[in-house]
Amino acid sequence: MSGDGTAEQQSTARAYYDALDSHEYEQLETLLTADFVHIRPEMTLDGRDRFVQFMRTERPMTKTSHPIDEIYQSTAGDELAVRGRLVAQDGALITGFVDIFSFAAGSISKIRTYTD
Repeated sequence: MSGDGTAEQQSTARAYYDALDSHEYEQLETLLTADFVHIRPEMTLDGRDRFVQFMRTERPMTKTSHPIDEIYQSTAGDELAVRGRLVAQDGALITGFVDIFSFAAGSISKIRTYTD
């Protein structure tokens, strides 16, 4: 689907991965709603502050990148799926992933992650 919302959501999703990969945690905070939730295979991180704290100080690997392979927009326009890869600093593949993004007022309100 096309439209300003779609382009804005895709830009926001790309900015999310850029902030993670460059350790720009203040920028990351600006992309998320206060009640943001990240549902991962091994845990759920509830709240923007908790999520940013985890990414800043608790995640097991910080020298990674998230190359995006494809972005799919839902037909309703309220969600998008990002298919990509989590890659180590040396270029080794860690896992493939699909993140389903939900938005509220232009910010990311929820991400549900699926991994290979």
